[in-house]
Amino acid sequence: MDARTKAYIGAQIHDGIAVYRDHAIVASATKGVRILPEAALPAGCQVECLDGGMILPGFVDLQVNGGGGVMFNDAPSVTTLRVMAKAHAALGTTAFLPTLITDTPEATRAAIDAVEAAVADGVDGIVGLHLEGPHLSVVRKGAHDAHLIRPMTDADLALLLDAARRVPNLMVTIAPETTRLDQISAMAEAGILVSLGHTDADYATCTAAFDAGARCVTHLFNAMSQLGNREPGLVGATLDRADVYAGLIADGIHVHPASIRAALAAKPNADRVFLVTDAMATAGTDSDHFLLNGRDVFRQDNRLTLVGGTLAGAHLSLSCAISNMVNVVGDSAAQAIARATSTPASLLRGCDAGGRIHATTRSANYLSDITSADRVIRRLSFVNDLASETGVA
Repeated sequence: MDARTKAYIGAQIHDGIAVYRDHAIVASATKGVRILPEAALPAGCQVECLDGGMILPGFVDLQVNGGGGVMFNDAPSVTTLRVMAKAHAALGTTAFLPTLITDTPEATRAAIDAVEAAVADGVDGIVGLHLEGPHLSVVRKGAHDAHLIRPMTDADLALLLDAARRVPNLMVTIAPETTRLDQISAMAEAGILVSLGHTDADYATCTAAFDAGARCVTHLFNAMSQLGNREPGLVGATLDRADVYAGLIADGIHVHPASIRAALAAKPNADRVFLVTDAMATAGTDSDHFLLNGRDVFRQDNRLTLVGGTLAGAHLSLSCAISNMVNVVGDSAAQAIARATSTPASLLRGCDAGGRIHATTRSANYLSDITSADRVIRRLSFVNDLASETGVA
């Protein structure tokens, strides 16, 4: 028996898939983290009794623009990534894709370099890169700078294929009307997670892009062609496909709860809808103002907007998004938590920094000894109190 084995009891446990009751988290340096019935605890292990609540794996967020007062676009560097990682770790996120929104080719190259270096340096939480643009639709640009949006060229594709060899996970949001099908196929074959978003494309065009290898949709309902009676658009194409994943900003601002309920009821494999924060510089801070590509963004309550009122990302934590899904939308707690843990993690390669609790949890990002258990698990109060736990409403 390893004398450093310790068991945590007295709380519900969510392993990223399902909720366990009357079970314990058993942590040791040699066997990692296991979930066992309380009646089957190893003899002689230390036991800590918690006073209720729920133990969760670390959150996984595939769309993080900033945090801790900084934006990745402003300074795509390892220093920026360290600040963002620290801010989001405090909110329970142990794995995320720093996201560069539409910018110059130079900024894109700097972002790739920064993520490659951060991963090599072992910066906790950085598991890849999300490039949201610049190959989008000006019609559905949202807060993206229209002057920087452009079709994908062969040189752009070559840069992305090279980046896919350099970073562990590369997610690229494109509009199919600005990106050829052969380009989508080439990215998918290289292991890039191709996501459709910021697009005004019709149903047929979106479906063709899915058939070519796109597997995901960026912030469902927002900045895309909507579901109509004669033209289903990207929303309709997404809800019509069982094989497509979709990110969702569940802050009560970006998407009406009734629309979320309708989408979950309509979509085959609705468990492939996952939560993202689309977090900006304000995440983890009390700040009410920042710059986005040189433009002022203001926070009023939890709404972030440009001067003209266009939504510009979100002030949101994944714990608050889970709370909204359960208490406003009506999702089950088990399913809502999975949408912020194992579901997004399933889209990543080699992601061992969050999303699941299982016996192979044995790495520097998890448990090297029992004193580091707080880095393995995120202990939260019951779901209706999740938002207040993080201090982000």
